[in-house]
Amino acid sequence: MLTPAQAQDRCEALIARARRAGAEASDAVYIANSSESVAVRLGALEDVERSESEQVSLRVFAGGGSASIGSTDLGDEALDELAARAVAMARLAPPDAFAGLADAGLLLRGDVPDLDLDDGSDPAPADLRRLAQAAEDAARAVPGVTNSEGGGASSGRSVVALATSHGFGGGYSASNHGLSASVVAGEGGNMQRDYGWRSVRHAADLAAPEVIGLEAGTRAVRRLNPARVKSGTSTIVFDPRVGGTLVGHLLGAISGASIARRSSFLLDRDGAQIFDSSITIVDEPLRLRGLRSRPFDGEGLPTAPRALVENGRLTGWLMDSAAARQLGQAPTGHAGRGGSGAPHISAANVVLQPGAVAPEALMADIVDGIYVTELIGQGVNGVTGDYSRGASGFRIVRGEITEPVAEFTIAGNLIDMFAALVAADDLELQRGIDTPTLRIDRMSVAGD
Repeated sequence: MLTPAQAQDRCEALIARARRAGAEASDAVYIANSSESVAVRLGALEDVERSESEQVSLRVFAGGGSASIGSTDLGDEALDELAARAVAMARLAPPDAFAGLADAGLLLRGDVPDLDLDDGSDPAPADLRRLAQAAEDAARAVPGVTNSEGGGASSGRSVVALATSHGFGGGYSASNHGLSASVVAGEGGNMQRDYGWRSVRHAADLAAPEVIGLEAGTRAVRRLNPARVKSGTSTIVFDPRVGGTLVGHLLGAISGASIARRSSFLLDRDGAQIFDSSITIVDEPLRLRGLRSRPFDGEGLPTAPRALVENGRLTGWLMDSAAARQLGQAPTGHAGRGGSGAPHISAANVVLQPGAVAPEALMADIVDGIYVTELIGQGVNGVTGDYSRGASGFRIVRGEITEPVAEFTIAGNLIDMFAALVAADDLELQRGIDTPTLRIDRMSVAGD
């Protein structure tokens, strides 16, 4: 794996080759990943994995067309061939009026911000095994846990670099550390599984394995002997572990690509009041040590914090340069890049800001509702906003979380759901999309 500076040099060398091959404009992206993971089950070592990958991708524009091509061979001869092939492909491609590099005047200038994404650590396999074992041991020690799907610990590093033919060059590295445990409670036909999991940039920020294991075991045991629910209309409360999926549907709907294709249920609602005025949702790409933080986007534009929803009102679309040209607007620094191909639209660390009341107060007036801890299936229509997903969780009776329930479906329309959404104050930043406990009244429930 190259250093960020070396990776940037390789990208710039590829840009130079593309120019000599006849490209009118081009950009190159280097992405490398290395990871090591250890899994244990029932106290015994089950698996040790090590993986490494690196790839450089070139996008060129020539004769009105564009083409992208990637390679895992970073040698000089391979890069010469890569550049020549990319230019030849671009000249055969149909014209695209919206494709192209970002406006040079919008590029990040100066030093790339240091977001403290890489802790420089490289845990030994023995240390990873110790963490995985401790997490599984803690989970198995919970009374009622009868089996284990295992404990796992992982560590890795990634390097990203980008260079463009019109003046941008930058790169950065990031580390990641993960720890999990998954166990089974009960026996025979009455078995339930659940898990505990954390992922962080710095190993020092990782929760203790005993905390993760206790969470996995406790959650599994609480799910034993689930009852069924009656069909009808009910108040639904979303655990923070699943609340982020609602924000994920919002992000898909405000993607400039979806708006340009006219395939979003929020079409023509830019600036509209779609949530209660108490709801604000922000994107935080420059958060120190953030799981999805990035100092620049996939086109070399600077990233910056932004309210996606402010006081319930939608503030606009997420756009890369292509979507911005289609919509006659400006890019927002939300271009992402994968191993090859054109940019795509992606957000960074997205947070639905906490409300003013504790979860207990949020549920206090619910006579008979459902607290959802798991969602199943993909029953969401991004064009109409129709929402229908399998779920499991717990009944809420007179404001208290009571018996587990399973095998039911919750349904509604995301426009109505967003308008009814209320947030508690228990926000914790643990995932790429974070929410506190969320409440939505009058959702349809299909059960018995």
